[in-house]
Amino acid sequence: MDRRSFATLIATVGPLLASGCALADNWPAKPLKLIVPYAAGGPTDAIARIIGTKMAASLGQAVVVDNRAGAGGTIGVDATAKAAADGYSFALVAPGPLAGMPNLTKVPYTLDELEFLTLAARIPSVIVVNRKSGITSIEQLIAKAKAAPDTLNYSSAGAGTTPHIGFELFKRETGAAIVHVPYKGAAPAISAVLSGEVQMTMVDLLPILPFAANGNLVVLAVAGKTRAPQLPDVPTTVELGLSNVQMETTYGLVAPKGIPAAVQAKLRDAAVKAIGSPEMKAQFLKQGALAATSTGAEYRSLMQAESDKWRGVIASAKIKLD
Repeated sequence: MDRRSFATLIATVGPLLASGCALADNWPAKPLKLIVPYAAGGPTDAIARIIGTKMAASLGQAVVVDNRAGAGGTIGVDATAKAAADGYSFALVAPGPLAGMPNLTKVPYTLDELEFLTLAARIPSVIVVNRKSGITSIEQLIAKAKAAPDTLNYSSAGAGTTPHIGFELFKRETGAAIVHVPYKGAAPAISAVLSGEVQMTMVDLLPILPFAANGNLVVLAVAGKTRAPQLPDVPTTVELGLSNVQMETTYGLVAPKGIPAAVQAKLRDAAVKAIGSPEMKAQFLKQGALAATSTGAEYRSLMQAESDKWRGVIASAKIKLD
């Protein structure tokens, strides 16, 4: 590069670097918006509000939760991708709009439009049955399903959701013929099991804890490698020999692509500090979740692996949107 070209480069890039540093020095100068791509009152919303409160205390600015529900979480993720890249908008997301929906339909964003900041929490999925079903173990469930194919039903929160993908993994691994009955959301899917409309479901741990405690639902297994601290006597699918049946809801924080590096570092550091605090870990446990942090690259890689897994199940089970 000759002297004139170098001078031109400095003249062009210098002001941009200076403005980025100035923005970082003054950030945050106003409240932040934490987008939740789901309705208020759900597990994602609850976790977001815990994170937002803790981050606000360290940043000295309010963190306002903005619920943008609809289209399997894609509306909220699209709003995040299209937001100004100034560090004032970010989102807490589950795997669905990152790993699931892009394999089911055309979404209005790409993952390249997002900055992956850090993991935030993991909530294990569990396989549960209505206590009146008489099923008390995974082995009994498999035997009953094989003895009378297509007579047992399982509910999900809708086509392509985590419970749907998870149970199709279970069916593929065990050869059990169980009929899928989709509902419009996790709450009605759980209600269907409680009422006996269907016999079982795979669902996040949090919403079924009260029903497991009062005996209306029987938790047969945790879909993963590690037992849930809230249910230490419940075996995992890996322990039961179903190593490919691993499903959890992994929450993480994403932001619009292009945030100045110094601002992004401040935003991520505030989130990691909040999530890693003892108070946060204790609050997460009450929500049936485990606090978890990572680098942005690790989080992106995890979502790519999840996308690959979901794509295979969607193809083999011929899953389509309702």
